[in-house]
Amino acid sequence: MTVVNPKSISGINSITMASGSDDLLTIHSNNTTERVRVNNSGDVIIGSGVTLSPDGDIFATGITTISENLKVGTGVTISPDGDAFFTGVCTATTFKGDGSNLTGIDTDLVSDTSPQLGGLLDGNGQTANFTANNTGLGLPRGTTAQEPSAGSYEGYIRYNNDDNVVYYSNGTDWLKIATTPVVLSSVSGTLYAGAASTLTLAGTGFLSGNLVVNFAQSSDSIDTNITVTPSSDTAATVTVTSAIYDNVTAGNAVTIKVTNSDGRQSDGQNVTATALPSGGTITNAGGFRIHSFTSSGNFVNTIAGLAVEYLIVAGGGGGGTDRDVGGGGGAGGVLSGTSSSTNAATHSVTVGAGGAGGTNSYTPGTGDGGNGSQGGSSSVFSQTAIGGGYGGSRNDNGGNGGSGGGGGDGNGFGGSGTSGQGHDGGDSPSMNANGGHDQGAGGGAGGAASGITPGVGITSSFTGSSVTYATGGVGYNPQHPSGGANWTTASPNTGNGGRGANTTADATGGSGIVILRYVLS
Repeated sequence: MTVVNPKSISGINSITMASGSDDLLTIHSNNTTERVRVNNSGDVIIGSGVTLSPDGDIFATGITTISENLKVGTGVTISPDGDAFFTGVCTATTFKGDGSNLTGIDTDLVSDTSPQLGGLLDGNGQTANFTANNTGLGLPRGTTAQEPSAGSYEGYIRYNNDDNVVYYSNGTDWLKIATTPVVLSSVSGTLYAGAASTLTLAGTGFLSGNLVVNFAQSSDSIDTNITVTPSSDTAATVTVTSAIYDNVTAGNAVTIKVTNSDGRQSDGQNVTATALPSGGTITNAGGFRIHSFTSSGNFVNTIAGLAVEYLIVAGGGGGGTDRDVGGGGGAGGVLSGTSSSTNAATHSVTVGAGGAGGTNSYTPGTGDGGNGSQGGSSSVFSQTAIGGGYGGSRNDNGGNGGSGGGGGDGNGFGGSGTSGQGHDGGDSPSMNANGGHDQGAGGGAGGAASGITPGVGITSSFTGSSVTYATGGVGYNPQHPSGGANWTTASPNTGNGGRGANTTADATGGSGIVILRYVLS
C-alpha cells in the first residue's frame, strides 16, 4: 500500500488503484485514523456508521441529522424536525406505539351519518369482545311505528323507544327479550272434540300479566289465541270454548304454546283431542252434559274414570179393567246415584215399557174382568229399577213391583213396593158413601196410595227442568170415571202407573226413562 501524507490535495480528477493492491482506497486523519473508505464493490464507507452503495442505498447507524428536507423519490419527504409526508399508497405491515400523537384522522363514526365500511362486517368466526369498553354497545332503535317487517329481519335485535324494551325478530314477530324464557312444562285436563273444557297449565315464566295461549292444529285448520291471567308465575287455567273445537277431529293432536307478557313464547305441548261420550238425546244444563234415553240403547263412554250421575225410572204398571172394578197400576221404581268411575266402554241402557191395561172381558151377569200387566224394568251400570206392579181386577190383589198396584173390587189388597224405589198400592174398600165401588190406587215413588188416591211421584230437576216422575195410577170410581183431581195421565217416559179403567187403552202405564249426566273437566 502506498501512503500519501499531504495536508491537502487539489487538481486530481481520478485515482486508480494499482494492479495487485487490496482494492481499497482509504482516507485517514492524524496519520492513523481512517475516516473514509472506498471498497472494491464501490461502497463508500464514512466512519463506522454510514455506507453509500453504488445503487444509491444509504445505510446509517446511530444518530442521523438532516439540516434540510430529505426527499425520497417524488412521493416521500422527511423534514429535519421529523415530520414525514407521503403521497400515494403507503403500505405497512407492522405498527408500533400507542398512536397518541396521531393527528388529522377522523375516528368519530357516530357523527358520520353514512360511514363507508365497504359492505357487511365479517366476524370471521370470532366473537366480538367489548369488555374493555366501560360504556356500552349501541343498538338500532326506533318507535313501534318505525319497526321494520319481522319477516325480513329474522335474528335481528332492536331497541323500541315506545316502551324502552329490546326486541328480537323470530321471522314472524318482534318479541320482547325477557330475562327468563317462558316454559310450558305440562297441560292437564281433557281437550274434547266439540265441547268446552278447562285445562290447567304448568311451567315457568308466566309472569303476573296476561298470558296468551295458542291452540294450533294444521289438519283441522285451528289457530286460535285465548288470553288468560295466570294465577302465578308457574300456573294458569284456560277455559276452551266449544266454538274452538267444534271442528276438531277426535284423535288429532293439538299443539299448545304460551306467550308471556314479555313476548317470550314457549315450546309446544301436544294434547290429543278426545271424543265425547255418545248415546241418547244430548243436552247441556247447569254445567252438566246430559244423555236422555227414552228407549233402550247404548251409552258409549270415551273418558276413563268418568263420574256419571244417573236417574233410572222403570215403566209404570197397567191398571185393572172391568166395568167398574179396576185398581190403579203402581208407578215404576226410581233409582238415582253416581257411577263414580265409569269405564271407557259401551254401556247398555234398558228403558222399561209401560204395562198394558187389563183386558176388559166383562160379560153381563158374570162380573169377570182382567188385571193389568207389570211395567218393564229400566237399567244401566248394573243398577235396575223395577217395573210398577199391575192394578187388580175384580176380587184380585194388586201386583208387587217398584211401587205396588192397587187392589181390585171385592176387598182386593194393594201390592208391595220395592224398598228404596217405591211404595205400596192401596187396598180396595168394599163400598163408599156414594154406593159405588172404589178400587185401590197404585203406589208412587214418593209415597204410598190411600184408597183411590194414588201415591205421589218424585219431582226432579235432573235435566235442568222440573219434572215429576213415577206417580201411582188412580183407582177407578164409577162416580168419577175420569178420576177427578186424582187423575194423572200415564204419559210416555214418566213411569206413571196406568189408571183403573173400563178400557184397556186408558189403563196403559207410562214407559220409563234413563237419564245420565256428568261434568266435563
